[in-house]
Amino acid sequence: MWLERQWYRKRLHPLLYLLTPLSLLFWLLTNLRRSLYRFGILKIYQAPVPVLVVGNISVGGTGKTPTVIALVELLKSEGYTPGIVSRGYGANAQYPHVVTTDDSPELAGDEPLMIRQIADVPVVISPKRADAVRQLVAEHPDVDFVISDDGMQHYALGRDLELILVDAERGLGNGWLLPAGPLREGPWRLRGARWVISLYAQHPFAHYVGEVKAQPWRRVIDDEEVELPERTAFHAVAGIGNPERFFTSLQHQHIKLESTQAFPDHYRFTADDLRQYQNKTLLMTQKDAAKCRGIAADNWYYQPISAHFPEKFNADLLEAIRHIHK
Repeated sequence: MWLERQWYRKRLHPLLYLLTPLSLLFWLLTNLRRSLYRFGILKIYQAPVPVLVVGNISVGGTGKTPTVIALVELLKSEGYTPGIVSRGYGANAQYPHVVTTDDSPELAGDEPLMIRQIADVPVVISPKRADAVRQLVAEHPDVDFVISDDGMQHYALGRDLELILVDAERGLGNGWLLPAGPLREGPWRLRGARWVISLYAQHPFAHYVGEVKAQPWRRVIDDEEVELPERTAFHAVAGIGNPERFFTSLQHQHIKLESTQAFPDHYRFTADDLRQYQNKTLLMTQKDAAKCRGIAADNWYYQPISAHFPEKFNADLLEAIRHIHK
């Protein structure tokens, strides 16, 4: 957590200078790998249907999951039959794995399971995205469009479109590649890219700006929509890419927090982790709620979010997709 906080400061922390040789090595290896794919030395799998990759060039939460769900809804509204592939971070499944609504977060991973339950489209997980797409189109021949949840740097999977998300609030941090900074690829990756979108605010590289809207609160134990109790002391936890964003959103809703606790992204909560909140009113994200349902008290709540894009973006993207389908 300390390291991530330093990544998103404008100036390089003195201790991070020790990591800059590793960042240079990272740059060298990633460029070599990209060149091997570009010149055909490493094989690229081209799916029989169009593929759109949703990703970013930085570590941490940029809103990929709500974006993927919003894109599914957009495609479905136009008569497409989309499917999704994802890495399945933290999953214990044998890959590739077709996610079902009855899977546990431990089996399928928290984000793929949440997407499967909300979007109601086929989802296949595998660290090798190409294998996931092969399995997806084999088991669901009606799928005519594939969305890859993350995978921007997985060049073994051919893609027709890339949607790059930028965190407008945190930007590109100190501008260094991993591990001295938060970047998987340099800012050059955004220059000239057609589909760069920022959420929460405008970013200099973004051509479109989307927004994330909070939805009504739900109770963790049974998913019932509820109103938060009044005159109650609230506590909040978050195990997501950018926990501070969740805590700040609660403050913007004029929810007074007695305490906050951040956990690593994709954290697997145990009863011991949250025992101190058993008799307290606890707020969390939807992703965390999926992992806490079996240990939750009846006064724990989560808030779903949804991504929304300007009509210009929707129209431009659909036109590009129709062109691919010709």
